[in-house]
Order: sequence, then structure tokens, then C-alpha cells
Amino acid sequence: MDANTLALLGILILFLLMFLRMPISFAMFIVGFTGVLIFASPGAAYNLLSADLWNQFSSYSLSVVPLYIFMGEIIFRTGITEKLFDSAYKWIGHFRGGMASTTILASSGFASISGSNSATAATMATMSMPELNKYQYDKALSTGSIATGGTLGIIIPPSTVLIVLALQMEQSVRDLFIASIVPGILLTILLILTIVYICKIHPHYGPAGDRSTMKERIKSLKDIIPIFLLFIFVIGGLYAGWFTPTESGAFGAFGAIVLSLVMRKLTWNKFQVAVAGALKSAAMVLTLVVAAMVFGRFLTITRLPFAVAEWVGQLPVPSSMILIAVLLIFVIGGSIMDALGFLIISIPIFHPTVMALGYDPVWFAVVLCIVTSMGAITPPVGINAFVVQGITPNTPVTTIFKGTAYFLLTYVVFIGLLILFPQIVLIFV
Repeated sequence: MDANTLALLGILILFLLMFLRMPISFAMFIVGFTGVLIFASPGAAYNLLSADLWNQFSSYSLSVVPLYIFMGEIIFRTGITEKLFDSAYKWIGHFRGGMASTTILASSGFASISGSNSATAATMATMSMPELNKYQYDKALSTGSIATGGTLGIIIPPSTVLIVLALQMEQSVRDLFIASIVPGILLTILLILTIVYICKIHPHYGPAGDRSTMKERIKSLKDIIPIFLLFIFVIGGLYAGWFTPTESGAFGAFGAIVLSLVMRKLTWNKFQVAVAGALKSAAMVLTLVVAAMVFGRFLTITRLPFAVAEWVGQLPVPSSMILIAVLLIFVIGGSIMDALGFLIISIPIFHPTVMALGYDPVWFAVVLCIVTSMGAITPPVGINAFVVQGITPNTPVTTIFKGTAYFLLTYVVFIGLLILFPQIVLIFV
């Protein structure tokens, strides 16, 4: 059996194990280790377990993952995110479609401290669904707005997905965080404009809410300014070179604790729950990263990624068409499984291909993050839609997907803009 055939067989077995509901990390580890054992030698496979695995787990750069997750857990568990929603509503809730726009705006604020699309969608569904029902919003628009707003969780930094992408693609975490800020803000604006346009055509879809006084609006900022100051300090300090990504995560986690204590939101029980949640999430991410290293090593020694890159480079079609085909694969992959899991599986295969076409690696990483987040609201298995359906069990998932369909065109237009104008991503890098 030649190398490429073995690699393709390994990928087939990987998806078979996943179909049998084996955790992605375990499936990648088993296939990767067994593949190295068969193709190279038992010595190489055991060395992979001892030296390489230890080097990966003891990597200082990996410590950034639990720190940022812990920061998001503290903010989430203490309920500070409710202030984000309340403030956003007071400023724009009185416009037609304002409550749905509030959901998007509050999602972007929570995303800046969460780094998770499903956590963002679940939080916003819990807070905004009662208000959306109160003002008799169209079910598809309301649930679609919540699910779509959740996708901002893995785009706006600090994002766990961006950290993993940086580690997998050997790029700077700082560069990816800085590069994703402008796209994250621009996408938030475009999603809100989509709601405004829909409610202009169908006014009954999003009735206007109550108008707040200027005094109430300004007062609402009092509780959210500290959150944004924390974000600016963590990301701004990283951009200014005051500290490394790991130090940035440590300052962020410490700042979240101090902020929660000052606002009298943190109790011992909430702290314990936040620690447990952070440990659970961090263990999942780190296990995925290490398993991806083993699986990637298997693909590397079979040279399948390089063979694919060489084959693609010889195709008689423009490089932009190949890029679009690759991005479509990531959209489909993101729609049938968790975004992070699919990225980790597919990056070793497609990263060399896109780099061979001459695209900037930082630009590609950010675009990948956005494209895969789009998969989280795409049928048949868009995870955010099912998260929202779990919070609102009386709403059929088909209704939620109808709502997310409103925003898929916005995503397509936005990704097209990033391809045509890559400086949107690279302007500050």
C-alpha cells in the first residue's frame, strides 16, 4: 500500500470512528498513532508518544488556552453579560427590529470575552428570547438573530479557535487577534444592517420597543465600561507589546476576577463553577490540539498534504477558484460537526495547499475562522441552531434555520469582501 492510499484510508477510518460517536480527539489520536506505527516504525510511533507528546503538552504557548477560557467563564458565571444586553437595548431597542439588533450587538460584546459560539448563543437565547416574545417578533427572525449572533463568539478576540489556528498553522496569536478585530466589528455592523433591511420590508417582523431616556442610556454604560476597558487592556496591551499572549490571558483572567469582586457579582460557589467549567473546556481543547499533532504527523510522513498542494497547483484554473472550493469544504464541514473539531482535522490537509497558492497565512486563518463559523448556522447540523432550539424547545429547528438563512447571504457578501480586499484583515498586522 502506497503512502497516499494509506493516508486516505486513515482519513476514511477517522470519519468512520467519528460517525460511531467516538470523541474527535480520541479518533485522531488512534488513527495518527496507528498510521505512524504501520507506515514508519514502532520506534517512531513510541517516540511520538514520549518525546513529541511531552513537548506538545509542556509547551508554554498552550497555557494561553485555559487562561482566556477562565476569563470568559468568570464573566459568564457572574451574570455581568446581562448588563451588556440591557445597555444595548436602551440605545437601539426603540428602532424597528431593535431588539434583534440588540441581540447581535450584545453577542459581539459577550464574544469579546467568551471565545465560544455555542456559549454566546446559549447566553443570548436565555436573555433575549423572553423580550423578543414580549414584543411579538417573528420567530424565524428572533431565533435566527440569536443563532447568528452566537457565531461572533469565535471571530472576535480573544477566541479559542483563533488560538488553536495559530498553534496549528505556526502563526502568532497576537497577529491573529489583531487581524480579527476589524472583520469582527464589520461583520457585526453588516448583520445589524441585515435586520434593519428585513424589518423595512416586513415591518411586523420586528416591532419597535420602548424608547429609553438619554439619562437611562448613559447610566446603562456605567456597568459595561469596565468590561470593555478589560477587553481594551488585554488586547491593546497585546498589540502594544506590553505582554505576551499568555501574559495577556493571565491579566484578563485576573482582571475578570477583580471586576466581578468590585461589582459584587462573584461568590465562592460561582468561582468554583467557573474553575470547573474552564478546566473542562481547556482539557477538551488541549486534548484536541495534541491529538491533531499526532494525526498531522501521520499525514506529514505520508506526504498527502504536499501531494494535494502539488496537484492543486497544476490545475488549469485560477487560484481564486481553488480558494473558493476550499472555503466551500470548510462551510460544509462546519455545518456537519463542531467548528473547532473540523478545523483541526482539515488544516493539515488544506493549509499547505492554500499557502502554495500564495495567500497570506494570517489572512487565511481569519477567513477560515469566519467561514467555519458560518457553518454553525448552516443546515443540516448547524450547531448554533440546535443550541437555540434547546433553549426554546417549542420552536422547530426548521424555523430557526429559516431565520439563519436571512444572514447567510450577508456572510457570503462579507467573505467576498475579504477576498477582494484582504487589507480589511491585514490593516493592523
